[in-house]
Amino acid sequence: MGRLTRNPEKKSCETPVARYTLAVDKNFGKDTDFINLVAFSKDADFALKYLKKGTKVLVTGRIEPRSYEKDGNSYHVTDLIVTSQEFCESKKD
Repeated sequence: MGRLTRNPEKKSCETPVARYTLAVDKNFGKDTDFINLVAFSKDADFALKYLKKGTKVLVTGRIEPRSYEKDGNSYHVTDLIVTSQEFCESKKD
């Protein structure tokens, strides 16, 4: 559970894909983890339509590591593939 650090971004693919980041407080707010989220199909549609920066959500999914090269450098990233998500605050909040 955490808050979105930016609005979800739509990626060009055959099926809808959304990428966004969740800030999750740990140790009672003293540290924060930033989790890369990737949503597909209906989860991507939901994120793109309803979620925005600052929205508090509860997300479940599976961890998927990946690596890529850019400008001759290797990068290793861990994404959370979204399997479900829901709001954690009322619309009024």
